Amino acid sequence: MAYDLEEQEQLETLKAFWKQWGNLLMTVVTTVLVVIAGYRMWGWHQARQAGQAAVVYGQLEQAAAAKDVGKVKEAAGSIFADYGKTAYAQMAALLAAKTYFDAGDLKSARLPLQWAMDNAQDAEFRQVARLRLAGVLLDDKAYDEALALVAGDAPGRFGALYAERRGDILLAQDKRAEARAAYKQALDALDAANPVRPIVQLKFDALAELGS
Repeated sequence: MAYDLEEQEQLETLKAFWKQWGNLLMTVVTTVLVVIAGYRMWGWHQARQAGQAAVVYGQLEQAAAAKDVGKVKEAAGSIFADYGKTAYAQMAALLAAKTYFDAGDLKSARLPLQWAMDNAQDAEFRQVARLRLAGVLLDDKAYDEALALVAGDAPGRFGALYAERRGDILLAQDKRAEARAAYKQALDALDAANPVRPIVQLKFDALAELGS
């Protein structure tokens, strides 16, 4: 059936529009399709990475339970190298550090905690790693390094924990008055229901009895 005049005009208008804008529209559509495909591929890759990381983390948990430091190092190293962007990597850092610490290897315990401080995806994990590293350094008598880690302010509940750790370090340096002030700062930041408060209170009271 032949086009009538109005249909022919519409067709000519469409042809003119497509001639002017067709290439641009095709580019936009292609770009959108590529982005969608890329996003789906990224999601698939992330899920695959997380699944593989979970398997290795399970091996790490088993090695840690068996106190097999060699296998812990192997599994943790694999997670850091191959799955460092997954949540399992930051968990692996804390678990590996605890295993080394329990084994008395303070030097090795530092490394995964430093990794977590620098690379953990979750901000709370970075704060926990910092506090634990300060504790390892305290046990290793690296007092200045430990104090530097908790010298500044910390967000939220970590402020009180930083102050408590400063008190521990200062007490180890026999700076009793400064340690007591740090414990007081921690107490002021902790509410009565916080389970950490009684521990800090004991430290604070013990220093008072010593006449600091």
